[in-house]
Amino acid sequence: MSEPITIAELATRLGAPYEGEGDLVVRRACEPQEAGAGDLALAMDPKFAPALEKGAAEAAVLWADADWRAFGLRAAILVRRGRLAMAGVTASFDPGLGLAEGIHPTAVIDGTAEIGPGAAIGAFVVVGARARIGAGARIGSHVVIGADVSLGPDALLHPGVKIGGRTVVGARFIAHPGVVVGGDGFSFVTAEKSHVEEARESLGADVAAEGQSWLRIASLGGVEIGDDVEIGANATVDQGTIRPTRVGDGTKIDNLVQIGHNVVVGRHCLLCGQSGVAGSTVIGDYVVMGGQAGVADNLVIGSGAIIGAGSGILSNVAAGRAMMGYPAVAMQTHVEMYKALRRLPRLLSKLRGEG
Repeated sequence: MSEPITIAELATRLGAPYEGEGDLVVRRACEPQEAGAGDLALAMDPKFAPALEKGAAEAAVLWADADWRAFGLRAAILVRRGRLAMAGVTASFDPGLGLAEGIHPTAVIDGTAEIGPGAAIGAFVVVGARARIGAGARIGSHVVIGADVSLGPDALLHPGVKIGGRTVVGARFIAHPGVVVGGDGFSFVTAEKSHVEEARESLGADVAAEGQSWLRIASLGGVEIGDDVEIGANATVDQGTIRPTRVGDGTKIDNLVQIGHNVVVGRHCLLCGQSGVAGSTVIGDYVVMGGQAGVADNLVIGSGAIIGAGSGILSNVAAGRAMMGYPAVAMQTHVEMYKALRRLPRLLSKLRGEG
């Protein structure tokens, strides 16, 4: 359970004004129709007013010019941007992993590893040789941290995370269950030029059908992750072949995202669920990739680009471009193409004299 908090203290954290009883204590955040005494109702838009009237909340977070007394409340925090307020409210009530400071007796810590002050290490955690765990880190059960890993201060690793050897992670890193950082890149080669290489060079002309065995190229480059990066459940970041795979400060990676070897992801990017970036591609700062979008290898995606959900990027994208479709084109072009495609049956009917 999270710690109770007064309305005045919460308003200070949100940087928003409050009205009414500032010393009123709330213990959890609720949807307005479910809130009772001791709960904080979240109704940051007038459309939630009817739901607020169905509940029994005594305190709420409301829109900026709300008449809070009309809802029978004892206190209210008034915010101008509801979604931004949600970030502060949820952070204030987040109970975290509930780990006590110190090392659980079942954890296996190599004698050469360094554990920073205030760290909390859960059950059955394994920390490899020469690893360095930053101050205040919270590491859930069954986490594995490889040799020579550097984990920055205030990291939060949920249960089942795996951090491969030689990975360097900045401050305030969050990794959700099942994340794997630092696995080998998917990199193989054949003794002679393969039929895949021939197809790529000839753009699909007939190629030899004879197959060859694949020889593994080992990954030596590790991974470097900046500050304030968050990675969702079961996402993976492969280590580089010779140089590190890099993820920049503030980037957020959703569940089931794949970052290939040698990829460089810039600062403050958003990579949504099931998107993937193939090896050696460079992504600029503030790029957004929608769910299930894919980027081919050895490309450059310019800063500020937006890649629509389900899109396939097969060529470089200029900075600030919004792309959609497969193969991806400018978003406006894609919309026009889609409209034209929907008109095709009617056009064909007219051509046949049926319309």
